[in-house]
Amino acid sequence: MARHPLFKPYLALIAVCFFWGTTYLGIRMSLESFPPLELVCVRYLISGSILLLFAKARGIYLPRGRELAAACFSGFLTLGIGNGALVFSEVLIPSGIAGLIVTISPFWMVGVEALLPGGARLHAPTIGGMAVGLLGAALLFLPAAGAHSIDHNLLNGFLLLQIGMAGWSFGSIYQRRNAGRAHPVIAGGVQQLAAGVILLPFVLAIPQPPVHWSSRGVLALLYLVCFGSIVGYSAFVYTMDRLPVAIVSLYSYINAVVAVLLGWLVYRERFGVNEIFAMLIIFAGVALVKRYSHRAASR
Repeated sequence: MARHPLFKPYLALIAVCFFWGTTYLGIRMSLESFPPLELVCVRYLISGSILLLFAKARGIYLPRGRELAAACFSGFLTLGIGNGALVFSEVLIPSGIAGLIVTISPFWMVGVEALLPGGARLHAPTIGGMAVGLLGAALLFLPAAGAHSIDHNLLNGFLLLQIGMAGWSFGSIYQRRNAGRAHPVIAGGVQQLAAGVILLPFVLAIPQPPVHWSSRGVLALLYLVCFGSIVGYSAFVYTMDRLPVAIVSLYSYINAVVAVLLGWLVYRERFGVNEIFAMLIIFAGVALVKRYSHRAASR
């Protein structure tokens, strides 16, 4: 079985499904010790430095000039804004709910693609799928039993995640349109280091809450650096190069399930009937968008 040509790609896909799903819990644990902005900055300074030092030691090509600038700008959008918004949202909402909301990121991806010159246009089935997914997201705002109004923390967290998903989508498409000679994993290292460096002046200039050192918080940060940024991202790039996009895209569904289960197991985050129905409807909407967007692009 290990000799099968697709054994390693599928093993890498399993790693993406699991490790990226666990990062939502890892972020929440890290926030017990580190302020959000400082957490994002330190995480990517460490992971980006490790990847680029490895590339330098092995003599692997490093981007320069316009290619370097494009990777840095993409890193700021995808990781500085995209992941930064996720971290700040987890101050307000449960990690499992954050993972579920992020599942609708393909809506932003196809929308941004449609807005940019040369991008694929939106078609009625795609818009219908987006409407279905957003209906599922709306179910998350139904007041819990005994409550008389919506949860404003949930609303603010949802809006923060929209900013993050917009940044991730713009940055991903920009990087894809400006891909250079560097290996995608090394370009990812540049993106991570750039995000950390760009955020560093804000961390130093803006007064941050004190760090509450704890073994759990520090270990969670190291977990994010190792398995979220280095292993998880490298595995994702590898699977994208070896497997069909339609198969790789399944990771987003599994990530949400893993995030929800771990949030419930560790923090007993609420996940009732409303959330279950919301998850199923969001998954259905995302599946429709992916299916019809792929068909439209292949015409």
